[in-house]
Formats: sequence, C-alpha cells, structure tokens
Amino acid sequence: IITLNRYDFIRLHHLNSEHCGIIVCTNDTDRQRMANRISEAIASHEPLQSKLIRVVRPNK
Repeated sequence: IITLNRYDFIRLHHLNSEHCGIIVCTNDTDRQRMANRISEAIASHEPLQSKLIRVVRPNK
C-alpha cells in the first residue's frame, strides 16, 4: 500500500505488522520527485513484507 494517509496506516502497522508492506508519504506537489523517492525507497527496502517505510518530502 502506498498512501498519503500516514497516521491511520502507521497505527495499522503498529496494531498488526503482518502485511505486504506499507509506504507512507508526505505530500509533494512535485509528483515526479515524489515518484522517484518512492521508487528509491522500494528498491532499497525489498522485500517489503511486514515493513513500514516512510517517504518524506525534502525540505525546500
């Protein structure tokens, strides 16, 4: 799951870590940059099983 709804999915992960992987993101209006950061996070954390991965928007 990739979501901008960080708080609910972080809570879900803490309640039950048996999942296929959750990626929570901060919103970035530069969608290409956001997609690249998500792709990098996935590549560096595979396999994603039971993991909570945070992708944060870079500071301006």
